[in-house]
Amino acid sequence: MAKEWIFDTPATRDFAAARQAVIRQLVSAVRKNEPLSSALDVGCGVGYFSAFLSEMDFRVVAVDGRQENIDEAKLRHPAITFLTSDAEFLSPNEVGTFDFVLCVGLLYHLENPFRAIRNLYALTDKVLFIESAIASGDTPTLQFLDEPALEDQGLNYISVYPTESSLLKMLYRAGFQFVYTFATLPAFPLFQDTKTRKRERTLVVAARCAQPHSCWRTKMCFRFLVRACQRAWRAGGVVCPMVYFHA
Repeated sequence: MAKEWIFDTPATRDFAAARQAVIRQLVSAVRKNEPLSSALDVGCGVGYFSAFLSEMDFRVVAVDGRQENIDEAKLRHPAITFLTSDAEFLSPNEVGTFDFVLCVGLLYHLENPFRAIRNLYALTDKVLFIESAIASGDTPTLQFLDEPALEDQGLNYISVYPTESSLLKMLYRAGFQFVYTFATLPAFPLFQDTKTRKRERTLVVAARCAQPHSCWRTKMCFRFLVRACQRAWRAGGVVCPMVYFHA
């Protein structure tokens, strides 16, 4: 009997589609100003986002910490390069560097998310896209949690959830000069506040090098408008400038 993968459930696939809609529009907008040809999918699972990137004409390398996930991904998508590697130890010496790096649903499953973000910085030539669960709160803090023993959880079933401000601070401290959040998040329950709970997830874009801001203002005319803070944001005494981008 074939294994039933949690990645294949209708709920998981619907969630993937909501995030892919944002990524598709982001990549399309950036490509109007700058070529993007190579992509790295970090924490690829069984390859849903890897195949999605390939369909957008990226040359894709994908990594996951679980060998069973990589074995399944290779069976499903034999044309894509899949490697078994832990994001906390991944380096350019192992896989190279890429125009576009994707890290979806991974960071909060790691014991050392800041170490992984430093690695993502080293792997990113141009643009990094992160989707992550977040802890509630406005200060840059981390929350430690236990996880169930499932194939989509952390390797040691210990997770560290960052607040959104903590995630932004880690990206800046890793070396990214420009970090952007989204003015409008997908109309999916996990990205929305309700009367009884705060939103549980966020989307962030980080750029290794300065992007042409005027182009982003005029060209990023898609539903989920990229923004960043109008006011200076202080991170450990260092002022980290962020700029809202509007169509």
